[in-house]
Amino acid sequence: MDVLGFDKYWKYDKQTDRPYMWAEANTYWYRGKLVAMLKGGNLYTAPEIHLAYLCSEYRETPDGKVTQKVIYDLPDKRPSVTDKKGNVFVIIEPEPNGNFLRPIDVGAMVEANREMLEIIEQTTVKKILAIYTKYKNRLDCFHVAFSGGKDSCVLLDLVKKALPKGSFVVVFGDTGMEFPDTYEVVRKTKQQCIEDEIPFYIAKSHFNTNESWKLFGPPSRVLRWCCSVHKSTPQTLKLREVTGKNNFIGLDFVGVRAQESVARSTYKYENYGVKQKGQFSHNSILEWTSAEIWLYIYSNDILINETYKKGNGRAGCLFCPMSGGTSDYLRRSSYSAEIDMYIDAIRANYDGDKHKKSNTESYILNGGWNARKNGRELSNNAFRCVEKTTNGNLTITVIDPDSDWLEWIKTLGDLHGDNGEYSVVFEGENIRFSVRENKNGYIVAIPESVLKEKPAFGKIFRQVFRKASYCKGCRVCETNCRNGCISFADGKVKINNCIRCHECHAIDSGCLLFHSLRHPQGGGNSMKSLNSFADHAPKPEWLRSFFELKEAFFSEHTLGPMMFDMFRRFLKDASLNEKNHFTPFAELISQKGWETDTAQGLILINLVAENPQMEWYVNNFDVGRTYARQTVEDMLTAVDVKPKDAKSIAKSYKRLVETPLGTSLRWGFVTDEGDLVRTKCSVSDSRVVLYGLFKFAEKCNDYKEFTLATLLNDSIDRDGISPSRIFGLGRDDMTPLLLGLSVKYPEFITASFTHDLEKITLAENKSSQDVLDLFKGDTANG
Repeated sequence: MDVLGFDKYWKYDKQTDRPYMWAEANTYWYRGKLVAMLKGGNLYTAPEIHLAYLCSEYRETPDGKVTQKVIYDLPDKRPSVTDKKGNVFVIIEPEPNGNFLRPIDVGAMVEANREMLEIIEQTTVKKILAIYTKYKNRLDCFHVAFSGGKDSCVLLDLVKKALPKGSFVVVFGDTGMEFPDTYEVVRKTKQQCIEDEIPFYIAKSHFNTNESWKLFGPPSRVLRWCCSVHKSTPQTLKLREVTGKNNFIGLDFVGVRAQESVARSTYKYENYGVKQKGQFSHNSILEWTSAEIWLYIYSNDILINETYKKGNGRAGCLFCPMSGGTSDYLRRSSYSAEIDMYIDAIRANYDGDKHKKSNTESYILNGGWNARKNGRELSNNAFRCVEKTTNGNLTITVIDPDSDWLEWIKTLGDLHGDNGEYSVVFEGENIRFSVRENKNGYIVAIPESVLKEKPAFGKIFRQVFRKASYCKGCRVCETNCRNGCISFADGKVKINNCIRCHECHAIDSGCLLFHSLRHPQGGGNSMKSLNSFADHAPKPEWLRSFFELKEAFFSEHTLGPMMFDMFRRFLKDASLNEKNHFTPFAELISQKGWETDTAQGLILINLVAENPQMEWYVNNFDVGRTYARQTVEDMLTAVDVKPKDAKSIAKSYKRLVETPLGTSLRWGFVTDEGDLVRTKCSVSDSRVVLYGLFKFAEKCNDYKEFTLATLLNDSIDRDGISPSRIFGLGRDDMTPLLLGLSVKYPEFITASFTHDLEKITLAENKSSQDVLDLFKGDTANG
């Protein structure tokens, strides 16, 4: 709390034995009251504290119904805030008269929830015992995947209660990148397991962290080589050692919870091959909430990782590409020396010859490092496996190879030939190719027609030489091979008695190191498509002409060729144009009044779902924050957008907010100084939000059950963007909206909010198109 700055506004004793309040998705609750929220923040800058203000007699209009409403504002020592409609909001004091905060009465909290917790505990213990009973005579081992975090500590205690002694082992996957406080939890847990006669193993890669970050380059959201190299591979090798089998089949108990993310909310209790190929997993505490986890911890005196007391919501890797914002600030505040070591590694890996120092800092602060998709921006990273098609042949130029292709070719077929001319037997056919040595390596050549006729062969053939070029013995291939055919000695591969199951090739690009360091071949810019409008974002008069002319617009418009192409792209992504035809959705928008906030809200949802530039604005602009145009350009160049495109994207925002997206829906504006601002939208019809919820669910693997906390948590990695993020709506906006929709449209949505338990369920038999049909019903009824 001190690190975040709450001590400037509230008084409290500086103790860490008992919590003062509850934090959920950057909002803070004190004894049932929402008292604050955080906005922004990065590695070096603390997030802003916005204190809660309550209007107990809020009116949307002078004659409107009286309701309660909470807003958040920068405190500035102001006791009250008055909005433009005259509503007076008074600051919510956690304690009257500025008295000291009272720690939670943990004993009373546990006692009040004891009966509920006992039911949850007994149900989970029975699940664990049932899965063990089901597989105990069929599997080679059972193990608890221990991380030192709160969930795995609770899970281990439950497994101890459920299973007999000697029936399972515990494995801690030490990535070498753990929170420093985690190691103390591991030490104490291991000692307790020894006393309980439970085998406790630590699995660790032979690479240290500094070595692997230099070798692979910093991990990113799409290049998460770290999980394979530092976690799953060492764990598999350790369990092979424990069981004495290369092809062991086991079941791991995992502390995954559905509440943590949209992706995890789709998990099932039992699965095969999802977490680890060829292995069973059981997500025993899948449906537990974080409140229930903490209740169990306090009720059973479970060891607490000190990192939680420092404000960190999760324990795992210390500097993870999946984190950001407030999380990064808290981590660096707690462990500055360790975090700075990773930042220095990113600086050292970033190609300083191509970028100014200011761009390097922007690359770190604005997420360029964790958005990396290839090795183009890494320093000292000459590409060493270049594929090119010329004169009907594919040539693969291998420079300074790190491994022997004659070993890797064994995974493809039996090899024949010498003196540069070879053939390999694949599916009973001899396929010829050549390998010509040169000063720094060799050049492989094979007819392109062969690769087109046999695409399965072509894929593995390419991957053989990628492995040969880059393999440094990370051992991921070895763990993929369940037959024990692949081994490494002094980092060099040996392959014997290969059965050609090709599992060693079931890796991104065939080799994780190649995949992380590869250069885009052909010169394409991976972020080129982000600039969707190329200085020709739509104007209000273009939209007016479109809705007035309708179908005739495509033949009678007066736009220049480039303007028309860019506007047509906008219309298509908004679902208003399909192959130069005025769509049924466009007709609905026309009938609703295309300039209204309702129509623009529906259009914006479609645009954010389909257009990368609109998606970028929503994901990267926090509501109410002012962004200097140069800052926006820096944010874009940090994620590999060319400077020219970055200027265009920043400039386009002004054109977009001058349309009814800005003037009616109030999505955003540009100041007289040229600064960009995104604002909370004016959504007068709640069905617009309902449409956004279904579009969000459809983007997230059609998962239609979640909590409001999950919906509001923008730090979760997912494909869909929630309507709360699109329209800038907070918990106090969404709660009445959802309850109202639940009452008015129960066939579409049910929403309930009771204390910590909150649940939003969308009807399985309904879709976003069905929501649009509700609007069609309006027009049909006049």
